[in-house]
Amino acid sequence: MRIAILDDYHGAAQRYADWTVLGAQAKVQVFHQYLPEGPGRIEALAPFDVIVAMRERTPFPAAMIEALPELKLLVTTGMRNNAIDMQACKARGVLVCGAPGSSQASNATSELAWAMILALFKRLPQEQAAMRAGLWETGMPQILAGKRLGVVGLGKLGAATGTVGKAFGMDVVAWSPNLTDERAAQAGFRCVDKQELFATSDVVSLHLVLSPRTQQVVDAASLAAMKPTAFLVNTSRAGLVDQAALFAALREDRLAGAGLDVYEVEPLPADDPLRAMDKVVLTPHLGYVNEPNFRDFYGNAVQAVRAWAQGAPIRVLS
Repeated sequence: MRIAILDDYHGAAQRYADWTVLGAQAKVQVFHQYLPEGPGRIEALAPFDVIVAMRERTPFPAAMIEALPELKLLVTTGMRNNAIDMQACKARGVLVCGAPGSSQASNATSELAWAMILALFKRLPQEQAAMRAGLWETGMPQILAGKRLGVVGLGKLGAATGTVGKAFGMDVVAWSPNLTDERAAQAGFRCVDKQELFATSDVVSLHLVLSPRTQQVVDAASLAAMKPTAFLVNTSRAGLVDQAALFAALREDRLAGAGLDVYEVEPLPADDPLRAMDKVVLTPHLGYVNEPNFRDFYGNAVQAVRAWAQGAPIRVLS
């Protein structure tokens, strides 16, 4: 049984889980670097019976599934993966199982969103760069109290983000395609329509699941409605935002800045123009990256492979 572990950037898979419990017949190979799309990726993965994917870092469309004749089990960390074509796996007889993360880390993405909000309001990237250049007090930080936080998506992460906003004395409003006044009130927030949220918020933080319905839900019109002093923070999925419209708004100073943890192409190319914008706080998709999550991801992945090898698969997704 040949097992490939993909996209282990941190070298965590074999530190955080004991793969030897799978027995001597299990040959594990860890790929620490991202395998670029193309024939090289297929050639590298063709020999493997089992592939363990780290979230959506490497996509598995139908063409990829068809090109891997030895593949029998695909384990994804987390219990949802929109980058895997489940129908193609089912048609090819490839079992897909999930490996959940840690409940202890359930608010980690909200924490990162707040790190970005604070960095934007307090000009941390600009002031750190200025300090390293020998300068002193190059701009005026903003206070949070009295400003409006717009939360797009009021699930667990959105609600956690909004709660912190209220603790800072912000006026917090929320919107999502399915949000009702009653649900918002139960979470302790006020529901407004999409136009009002984008037009009146001083910072908008996105916490929606990407789906056909939410694809580019933050469109050019939404960005155009935002105040030129406002910030956009996206720690969810790049597909929620019209990326071309966002880049134009930032380049033309129609937005004060953005905090981005997710991108259309990941890893973000070294020459991507976003990297040169000092008004943008960039992190490399860190929202779910933490030790408790990765210990559970890889420990549960081992369990999934072992259960499948014993003929009793667990946490079957497709």
